Amino acid sequence: MPAAAINPELVTALKRLKLGRILDTLPDRLVLADKQEMSLDDLLLLVLTDEIARRDSTAADNRARDAGLDPAMRLELWDKSSKVTFDKRMLAELVSLRFLEAHRHVVVLGPVGVGKTFVSQALGHIACRHGYNVRFVRADAMLRTLRQSRFDNSRDAEMVSLTSVDLIVVDDFALEPMTKEESKDVYQLFLERTGRASMIVTSNRDTAEWLAMFDDVLLAQSAVDRFKNAAYDFVIEGESYRPRLKPTLDANDPPPEAPAPKPRTHPRSASRRRR
Repeated sequence: MPAAAINPELVTALKRLKLGRILDTLPDRLVLADKQEMSLDDLLLLVLTDEIARRDSTAADNRARDAGLDPAMRLELWDKSSKVTFDKRMLAELVSLRFLEAHRHVVVLGPVGVGKTFVSQALGHIACRHGYNVRFVRADAMLRTLRQSRFDNSRDAEMVSLTSVDLIVVDDFALEPMTKEESKDVYQLFLERTGRASMIVTSNRDTAEWLAMFDDVLLAQSAVDRFKNAAYDFVIEGESYRPRLKPTLDANDPPPEAPAPKPRTHPRSASRRRR
């Protein structure tokens, strides 16, 4: 059955009400309604449900983009053939997001290449889809930004940003020793978020090894004790996945005659990289 024609006046009215995207699916919905002999109420509910789902999806995508999450790191894209092991019951608990509701933390531990960043970002995507505001940062970049913010007196504003977001994901924490100022920053971050908002932290080191990364022993003991006793431990063990990602030549895919042009990026993504 051909798609139903839409009255031009209806098109204009929907656009004035900022409901123009309904037109993407409305012809198919009208055909379905005719085929199933839907009542007007049921048809209207179906069309509006489509629009609600579209807006929710768009809002989640915007939150994920603003958070700095990689769209390829979503749980449904996890490669089940990867040679790693983890507690599936713990993963199911984390996916439920009850840790966010309870203001608990998550620490994702394991050797390099087993998927710690993937899991942390996947949880971030799930949080975005359920209305939470998320921020993803590498630990070294976060500490560098805080260090630089001291020079222009924006440090307090930056710390407020880090402590007020619903969920912050800190990747590759405790890779190297921290300075005195960096130790104070991490202490304040852990102190202000514990019991108030959640964090996901990935690390190659066990939390017991974090103590040696701080410049101040007392700050280290206080910060780590607060964090680890409010955090779920999610441990991933196994082989690194990165060798599978190593590029190789494909005999059936010769290089093009002309070099590839630079891909166009979303303006919001570009502005985020400049910050």
